[in-house]
This record gives sequence, structure tokens and C-alpha cells, in this order.
Amino acid sequence: MEGEIETFIKVWIIAIASLCYCYYISSKIPKGILRLLSILPILYLFLILPLNLYSFHLGGPTIFFLVWLSTFKLILFSFNQPPLFPLPNNIFHFISIASLPINPQKPNPTTLFSSKKPNLPLTCFKVVILGVIICCYDYSEHMHPYFILFLYCCHMYLGIELVLALCAAPVRTLFGFEIEPQFNEPYLSTSLQDFWGHRWNLMVTRTLRLTVYNPIRHVIKSNVGPTWANYIATLATFVVSGLMHEIIYYYLTRVSPTWEVTWFFVLHGVFTSVEVAVKKIALRRGWRLHRAISGPLTLAFLAVTGNWLFFPPLKRNGVVTKAIGEYAIMVDFVKDKLPLHLFS
Repeated sequence: MEGEIETFIKVWIIAIASLCYCYYISSKIPKGILRLLSILPILYLFLILPLNLYSFHLGGPTIFFLVWLSTFKLILFSFNQPPLFPLPNNIFHFISIASLPINPQKPNPTTLFSSKKPNLPLTCFKVVILGVIICCYDYSEHMHPYFILFLYCCHMYLGIELVLALCAAPVRTLFGFEIEPQFNEPYLSTSLQDFWGHRWNLMVTRTLRLTVYNPIRHVIKSNVGPTWANYIATLATFVVSGLMHEIIYYYLTRVSPTWEVTWFFVLHGVFTSVEVAVKKIALRRGWRLHRAISGPLTLAFLAVTGNWLFFPPLKRNGVVTKAIGEYAIMVDFVKDKLPLHLFS
């Protein structure tokens, strides 16, 4: 554990130094291909740095932050696109925005997702629920497979949300940023469009919209029309998301891709596009499915397809077992480092 923590610190020191280069050197280069070329060595470095980490709880967030978020943000920065443009006032703001799952936003009461202070009681409740889920795994041999699937889904959601919130909290406190929310209670989703577009991991949604959806839609709109451009851009966005998840899975498992998770996102891209088209026809005819029906159907579809395509590579390669086992290792590590009288 100590060796992994030392490696983790070294990886992030190198990442921060690389971002300093982007702030002081690349930002002075004219936007476009030249600035992108100056950043390419940093993008390559961010791809190989996480290969030095093997733990799930240190490696997983580092992979997500550097390989996906930072890489995409720096590509956008090359062309003077937010969130790193306009250039932040100082290097600390730049590093925080570039390397952490945050997007600063200006306070706006009309914004669909207004930034709001974290609900501490709700957060504490979610921490407790996550702890209960982890304890439940000890009795998994007595549980129905569908209940274990339910635990996996809840564990993934709570784990990701709490980690992202934990990373964003210091930045909000130190710099006073108004930060776009990262999740919007995805368990209240009423459709796939609602889930992927407005509730689940909004940081990724916004980044993909800027890097994939908007450019593709803009390029093909004049040739295929706005409606088909929307569908094609949506499917392309899901494909890119699937490929990025395949990369993350490779870092976590260190085995060749099986493309199951890519097909998971392709499937959801197709069904989301079909859902949007059907809803347009239904609304014109005055039909509307009640959320008491559409909500459970949406969550059931996510769970079934996740059990079919999303979770198997993680379970098959021992990532789930490894993640669960690391909780006990972390507890023992903390106990070893704290004074004994605290546990007596």
C-alpha cells in the first residue's frame, strides 16, 4: 500500500508539472493545430502515467481524470474552447479545472442545473448506504443474483458520485468556484435521454457534447438535415464513450478489450435515438407515458443491459473482487498509521 501511494504521488507530481507547461508555454501558442501539436506530448504522457498504478481506488480515479477528462479538456483548450478558455486567472485554477472533475460556472438562476451547495445530511446518508453495501458483499453467497446486480449498480453510482464530490469540495472551498453538478439524482430518471443527457455523470456529458456531438452535428447538418444530424451525432457520442470505457477497462484489467462495454454504449445510443424519435411522434398525438411507468422501465433497461454487457468484463477479470477487497486493506493501513489508543 505504501509503495502504491508513493507511485500515486509521483504520477500526480508529473501530471501537475505537465499542466504547468500547458499553462505557461502552450497557452502562448496560437490556437489550433500548432497549440494541439505542442500539447500532444502531454496527452501521450497522460496515457502512460496511470499504467504505473495497480490499485482500483487510486488508479481508477487517476485513469478517469487524466486519460479521459484532462485529455479532452486539453484538446478543447487547443482550440480556445471551455472549460480552460478563457484562460484561468492563475496556475492553480488552471490545474484544478484541467485535472479534476469540475467545470466552473457563473451563477444563473435560469440554468437547468444550477450549482448548489452539497447536501451534507444526504451525502452522509449515501456514505452510510455505501458502507452497508460493502458489508453485504460478505454474504453474497446467500443472495439472489438479481439482488447482487442491484448492489453493483448502487455501489457504482454511490462510489463514483462520492469520489467526484470529494475531489470537487476542496476546489469549491479554496477558490470559491461555482461548480456544475456532477450528478443529478440519476435514480429519478424517466427515460434514457433523461438519464444520459441530464442526470448521469454530467461532467462527461458536457465534455462529449463539446468534443464529439457538436462538431459532428455541425459538419453533417447541411448534408443530412438537422434531424438525422442529431441522431448520427448522438450515436457517435455513445460510440466514443464506449471506446473510452474500453480504454479504462484495459487499465483496470490489463487484458485485451472484448468490446462488450462498447456494445453497451452503442446499444444505448441506438435506443436513446429511437426513444427521442418515438417521443416526438407520441407528443404530436398527445400521448405521454407516466413517469411512474417510464422511470422503472428506464432503470430496469439500464440494469439488464449492464448485467449483460457492462459488468461482465469487470467481474470476469476480478476487478469487482479487487475493489471490494481494497476496502479492508485501506482500513488496515489507516489503523497501522494512527495511534493505537484510538482503536482501544
